[in-house]
Order: sequence, then C-alpha cells, then structure tokens
Amino acid sequence: MKIRLFLAFISLAVLTSCWSPDGNRTPRNGSSPSSTTSSSATPGSTAGKTSNNNGETNKVSSSNTPDMPKSGGFQGNLPGGFQTPTDPVGQKMLKEYGAMFVAKGVTPPSVVVFKNESEVSAFQSGVQKSSENIGGVTIELQAAAMNALKEAVTEAKGKNLSISPRNADSAKRSYQQTVDNWKSRVDPGLVFWVGKGKITQADANRIKALSATEQIPEIFKLEDAGIFFAQGNQKTIIYSVAPPGTSQHISMLALDVAQFENPAVRQVLANHGWFQTVPSDLPHFTYLGVSENELPNLGLKKVTESGRSFWVPNL
Repeated sequence: MKIRLFLAFISLAVLTSCWSPDGNRTPRNGSSPSSTTSSSATPGSTAGKTSNNNGETNKVSSSNTPDMPKSGGFQGNLPGGFQTPTDPVGQKMLKEYGAMFVAKGVTPPSVVVFKNESEVSAFQSGVQKSSENIGGVTIELQAAAMNALKEAVTEAKGKNLSISPRNADSAKRSYQQTVDNWKSRVDPGLVFWVGKGKITQADANRIKALSATEQIPEIFKLEDAGIFFAQGNQKTIIYSVAPPGTSQHISMLALDVAQFENPAVRQVLANHGWFQTVPSDLPHFTYLGVSENELPNLGLKKVTESGRSFWVPNL
C-alpha cells in the first residue's frame, strides 16, 4: 500500500511540473522563436528591426527605444543636457541649423555655439567616429553616420550612381576651419560694401578688429539692413558659410556631396537617413538617423526651395 501511494505522489508531481497556465509559453530567453531584434534603430543597420523565419525585415516601433522619435516635438527630441540658447545669435542658429540636434543614433552637441577650439576638440574626442576613404577622399564622421553613408554609396553603385565628398573638408571640421570660412566671406564683404558706400571704412575696420565670435552679431545686424555677406552679397552669410563654432560639420554629422544636383542621389541618401537641412546650401546633407516619414515626429518641417526639400526645426 505504501509503495502504491508513493508512486501516485511521484506521478502527480511530474504532471504538475509539465503544466503551464499559459498555452503559448515563452522560451527561456524571453524572445519569440520567429524573430530576432538588434540593438538600435538607425538607417544603415539591421538595428531596430525584426527578421521573421522567411528572412523578411520589418521595422520595429517602440516608445521605449531611445533612438526613436519622442513626443514633444522639436524641444522634446533635443538631447539630454541640451543648453537652450537665450541670446539672439544662439536662437537664430538653433532655428536655422538646428535639425542636427534631434538626430537619432548619434551624439549631437549640447550647445548651439562652440566658443573655441578647446570646446570643439573636447566634443569631437568624446564621440564614436569613423574615418573612411569615400570616392578617393578621406573623411571623418560619427560612426553611425559613416555606416549609413557607406550603405548609401553601395546602393548608389548598384544603380550606376556615385556618392562622394566635394573636397577634403566636406565632413569633419575644426573650430579654426569655421573661423577661416567665416573670414573668407566677411572680409571681402566689408570691402564690397565700403565700396558701395553702405558702410564706412571706420565701421569696417572696427568689425575686422573684433574676435570671430564678436563679429557674428555685428554681421547679423548689417544683414538685417539688407547688407548681405554670402558669396555674391545677395543672401545671408549663414546660407554660404556657418558662423564660427556653429557649423554642423563640427558635429561630424554633415557632408557636402559632389553629386548634390542629382535627384536620384538625394533619394538614395534619404533612404539612409541623410537629408538636406540648410536651405540654399545645396551640397550640404545632414545625418538625422531616421526615415523621412519620421522627421515630423522629431519636430522638423519640410520647406521647399530651388526644387528641393529641406527639413528644418518647426519653431
């Protein structure tokens, strides 16, 4: 009798251990056997996507994914610790160049205006970056941006298209490079407008004697009066060169593309998260790290100029 009771107890224990209250029991690793998920969600990678048993790829949308657009529009998608400018120059540059600050899968700057080379070097040394030879030109970008660019180059090649930098400084730039570019427009502009009698030689000398940072509000005041400093003196300087310390190229998220006139090339770049974000600067593309239909969720709006679409902060 004791033996029979013991065997009955053992049988009941085995049956209990095999039963689960959930008929669709989850595997021990916590994931479905029909899909795998990678670690991030940027164009140019399998990150943020699931693959089913047929090898098909589907986008993942999750509010818990840090690289996905967040609610709150442009302000809600700014990086943690971002220093919102309160001065007129900073506010203007955020409105004009600010698309890069909501880029996903990368490290945007936390300031709109870098004050000197030391600040720029500290930022650039603290991000993941990659150096590659693209179209015979060695450039440096943040790693995710470079990966997406390489995938765009590969797609373009399959369509008998080319994507390459315009020149050696088409990607990463130093603070001093932004100063030199600024002076290349300001100095001849001052000569031009003195010759036109729009400003005095004394004012031109005073502006030239200022530091690059101090020159910015002075030039903006002149442009408010219709005295422009872009090449050709027909439009604002910020659509020709960036004021010192404000260039998107400092962030290593921008690239000047040689084939910018080709709409097919622009579409391939967009397929991999690269978009135009500075109206009138036609060769300039910015890595934003999401697909085009997600850009409004980042607080960006589309404006059309010269037959092209530019994505700018909706401020």
